[in-house]
Amino acid sequence: MKLSHLVAIMIGFSSMMPIATFAADIEAGKAKSALCAGCHGPDGNSFAATWPKLAGQHANYLVKQLKEYKTGVRVDPTMTGMASILDDQGMDDVAAYFASQVSKPVAFDQSKIALGETIYRGGITQGSIPACMACHGPDGSGNAPAKFPSLKNQHADYTVAQLKKFRDGSRSNDTAGMMRNIAVRMTDDEMMAVAAYIAGLK
Repeated sequence: MKLSHLVAIMIGFSSMMPIATFAADIEAGKAKSALCAGCHGPDGNSFAATWPKLAGQHANYLVKQLKEYKTGVRVDPTMTGMASILDDQGMDDVAAYFASQVSKPVAFDQSKIALGETIYRGGITQGSIPACMACHGPDGSGNAPAKFPSLKNQHADYTVAQLKKFRDGSRSNDTAGMMRNIAVRMTDDEMMAVAAYIAGLK
């Protein structure tokens, strides 16, 4: 089955599913997120471009990542340790807190956004790579029911780092290998361009 067909099927199913609701306490999540603030910022707007911004991210996507760090499906020594101290309620609370915050604009390389826009909105024909917006939306807000993350305002350096991890297989927690199948056919220049465009989405 072609990747584009798989994406269409998943989006179709996700449209029939309610957005996951959490018995979460935002205020409790704010308190529990204190340990996260050192890297991700007190409101989820991280200080350094190597650390992802969490503000405004879908809560169910954040919970998925935390659970996968805790179980070793997604590997990062720091995040594994952080996730290991949270129970399911703690994950729900922290995710709800960061989801409730407002993502702030970040710097990006203006010289790369023309190519980045072409890739994000139209894909790469010669590589049979679908448009990023098919899953992540025209404005980069993602698809919460399908657990496709919001990308807008994300640091370009972080986005490039994740694409490279998908490409080399060191990150493999993508549904049905979709991101790995895409990233393996992308050059560094293409990754940097689309990451710059994503960083400027609002």
